[in-house]
Amino acid sequence: MELIGRFFQTPDRSCFIFGPRGTGKSTWLRDRLPDALFVDLLEPPVHRGLSARPERLRELLAGSAGKGTVVIDEIQRVPELLTVVHAVLEEPSPPRFILTGSSARKLRRGGVDLLGGRAVQRTLHPFMAAELPDFDLGRALRIGLLPLVVGASDPADVLDGYASLYLDQEVRAEGLTRNVGDFARFLEAVSFSHGAQLNVSAVARECEVERKVVAGYVGILEDLLLAFRLPVFRKRAKRATVTHDKLYLFDAGVFRSLRPKGPFDRPEEIDGQALEGLVAQHLRAWIAYAARDVDLFFWRTRAGSEVDLVVYGETGLHAFEVKNARRVHAVDLRALRTFREDYPEAQTAMLYRGGERLRIDGVWCLPVDDFLRRLSPDRGLPIPEERGS
Repeated sequence: MELIGRFFQTPDRSCFIFGPRGTGKSTWLRDRLPDALFVDLLEPPVHRGLSARPERLRELLAGSAGKGTVVIDEIQRVPELLTVVHAVLEEPSPPRFILTGSSARKLRRGGVDLLGGRAVQRTLHPFMAAELPDFDLGRALRIGLLPLVVGASDPADVLDGYASLYLDQEVRAEGLTRNVGDFARFLEAVSFSHGAQLNVSAVARECEVERKVVAGYVGILEDLLLAFRLPVFRKRAKRATVTHDKLYLFDAGVFRSLRPKGPFDRPEEIDGQALEGLVAQHLRAWIAYAARDVDLFFWRTRAGSEVDLVVYGETGLHAFEVKNARRVHAVDLRALRTFREDYPEAQTAMLYRGGERLRIDGVWCLPVDDFLRRLSPDRGLPIPEERGS
């Protein structure tokens, strides 16, 4: 099967490439670097040998002296290898090391050698719509855009097993928590917080565990790259804003697989959460791949006005509302208009499920399908230029 092109670019120098399992790190690198030396730490014999004797990496390098690039897959499984890599990079004419990881926990919290700045850090995300020639918004909302799932013959089956893969191979194997059952219940409970302010105490009550345990579980989710937070936009704030971050699971399909469904769960509510998360994950990928000095926020006042997503940085100030509806009414734009009152320089847009591009009360209303298809790291945000309100 032909490999789908990605916007991700492999640096010319040594680097860390982080990304959740299934984002295609290994597949991408094997296609782009067929002549590299690959050290796969998911292979039990390789893992055992290098865990017992990390210096054996030098023997592997000596046996492949002509290789200019060395790829070490899932480096967090044997973080002691970084000391060896660091020493090799200090030598004359070292190879380029590409170190992939689907968990940053041991690397960021274990005090291990991160190569003293000799390796840049990059992140590989799920597919962006513009990378897929046959992108289908409805399908993306059902199964997400994780390459492992998109390319599967039975995407639903792969999604059902995805959380279990992490529970078994990361949480249990690495001893990240004493009670995997509690963590599994937490995953279900926290899915209700997708696209919402994170209330750790409420999640703890739902799971019937202590608040500090849930706070630790949220940290595990972030370290396993399964979730991310958005802070509140407070620059030059004119109104009192809330303090809690928003939480998103990293992929719309993974969110759908974890979110319990029952008679009290309205499908349109779940669809709305999935759509907002899909836009958020696209904006994160757009920022990461373009390497812009840009950050992603949300905005919510204590009075209750909320803008789903705020992009701020060298590209300007942009505010987005995401609406899972075919029509937009003036009342739907109230929060964006309030944001414009405080930040008149902002470009504002409502992304919705309809097919018409509209301009209502100075706010662009854009089809979300078209917006995602046109979102590319080599271009700015696909919003029409302002011509006055």
